[in-house]
Amino acid sequence: MTGRRPFDELRKGMAPERRTRNAEATKAMLHEMALHELRQAREKSQEELARDLHVGQPAVARLERRADMYVSNLRRYIEALGGKLEITARFPDASVSITNFSELAEPEEQRPA
Repeated sequence: MTGRRPFDELRKGMAPERRTRNAEATKAMLHEMALHELRQAREKSQEELARDLHVGQPAVARLERRADMYVSNLRRYIEALGGKLEITARFPDASVSITNFSELAEPEEQRPA
């Protein structure tokens, strides 16, 4: 492994300002992610998530590519990753948490296969 060093070793040689910029950039990237990136960051495969959701792996792949979906499907996906879905409306003067989506129950025939 000539010419290769662990990242921790490289980080030790960085200026404190650069380490701070890198930490801020990492935080910003983790703040906004596509579903597949979130799943990967949580170190779960599509197959593992499919088992947790009781669907096939192709259904997880389709869900990750969708531009729109039922809130209940998104909630199930996030919960299978160990999270909790919260929906917030942001206005120039305030933010409001929307609570009625937690009460929605989707009919079985509309759940992903």
